[in-house]
Amino acid sequence: MQFDLFPPPGDELGDAESWCVQRGYSWVIGVDEAGRGPLAGPVYTAAVALDLSCLDEEWLSHLNDSKKLDEESRRAARDLIEEHAIAFAVDWADPKRIDEINILQATLKSMKAAVEAVAEMLEAPVDHVLIDGNQRIETDLEQLTLVKGDGRSLAIAAASILAKVGRDELMLEYHDRWPEYGFNSNKGYGSQAHRDAIAEHGPCEIHRMTFGGVKEHAHRLRAD
Repeated sequence: MQFDLFPPPGDELGDAESWCVQRGYSWVIGVDEAGRGPLAGPVYTAAVALDLSCLDEEWLSHLNDSKKLDEESRRAARDLIEEHAIAFAVDWADPKRIDEINILQATLKSMKAAVEAVAEMLEAPVDHVLIDGNQRIETDLEQLTLVKGDGRSLAIAAASILAKVGRDELMLEYHDRWPEYGFNSNKGYGSQAHRDAIAEHGPCEIHRMTFGGVKEHAHRLRAD
C-alpha cells in the first residue's frame, strides 16, 4: 500500500497554499469564474499569481470566497489584489460564445486564457495552477482542481473576487440600457422577477438563448 506524504489540501482558506509550500513550490496561479448560472451576460474568469514566500503579507487577510463578502468588501479586496498581486488577468466569454459551445466549454476556455495571460507575465516558471471546481483546463502546467476552492485557496479567492466584481460592474452598465430586467439586483441570474420580465418583454441581446427561461422566448428577441 502506498501513502501520500502530502495529503490533499484541507478545507480552510490558505490550506491549498500550505499544500503547495510542502511540495517546495514557489509560484502558483489560482483561477475562478463568476456567472456560469445566469440567464444573461458573460461568464467572467480571473487568474491571480501568488508568491508562496510572501503568504504573510497583510493584504491577504482581506481575501475570502467572494460570495462571503459584501459588495463594499469585495471592491476593497479587488483594489488590494490589483495593487499587490504578483500578476493577474481577467477574461470572459460573451453570451453568443456561450450559446455556441455551451457554458462549461466557454468557461474552461476563458479560464485557460486567463491562466496563460498570467503565466506570460511571470519572470519564473509556474509551479502549479489551482482551479476552483472539478474540471481541469487544457494546459501543460501542473494543475489541481479544488471543489469549493475559493474557500480553500487564497489565490482562488483572489480570482473569485476579481471575476465577481468585474462582472457585477458590467451588469450594472447593462441595467442602465435595459432597466426592465433588473440586472442591478439579479445580475442576470434567473430570479422570478427576471424570468417574468423576459416573458413580458422578450430577451435582449445579452441573454443566453440556449438557457431555459430564455430559449422559450428566443423568437421574440428584441432589436434594441
